Amino acid sequence: MQGELLSGRIRSLIRSLPRTGITLSELVHRVGNDGLLILTALLTLVFLIPISIPGVSTVFGAAILLIGMARLFGRELWIPHRIAHRTIATRKLRPLLRKALPLLHRLERVSRPNRIEWLVANGPAERMNNASLILGAVLLMMPFGLIPFSNTFPAVALLFFAIGLLQRDGVCVLLGYLSNAATIVYFAVLIGGGGLAAREMFGRLTA
Repeated sequence: MQGELLSGRIRSLIRSLPRTGITLSELVHRVGNDGLLILTALLTLVFLIPISIPGVSTVFGAAILLIGMARLFGRELWIPHRIAHRTIATRKLRPLLRKALPLLHRLERVSRPNRIEWLVANGPAERMNNASLILGAVLLMMPFGLIPFSNTFPAVALLFFAIGLLQRDGVCVLLGYLSNAATIVYFAVLIGGGGLAAREMFGRLTA
């Protein structure tokens, strides 16, 4: 990534948020199609702290999913009207973004361009990275929002992908893959544990 750091650009976006609220279409307009990875990073920040805004993971996850698809197929970003024009209150959004910015800044400090270059090269690696970005968005949208870390793990993966692809840092991209894998394992444990608990409860009720 050249010029201003990602954290600096996102900080500027946070300062410029309208007083009442902002829609996804407005955010896309502010960053432009060339800044879709910046938008991805911005949308993940709200999930890096324990406080959440109900319903945001579905809306933001869907937006990141569409960003990944636009990158994968080389198309302009399209967002359905219902998602694009849903307003997120600035009074809720801005504090969450500001609290998450220090973590982004720390990640930037350890990121370096041109590491594991084959992992950020054009061609098959690029398609694999964009497909993994889509997978991270799908995991973010999974209906586990009330369970601790269920949004945090996929958000961290997406943030690693965004930084890695912007910086062309294969190490960050690799960490994105590992975070996606950790999310899948975590969700499998949640589903398996929930199934065992339900079976135990059913067994007690029918005993």
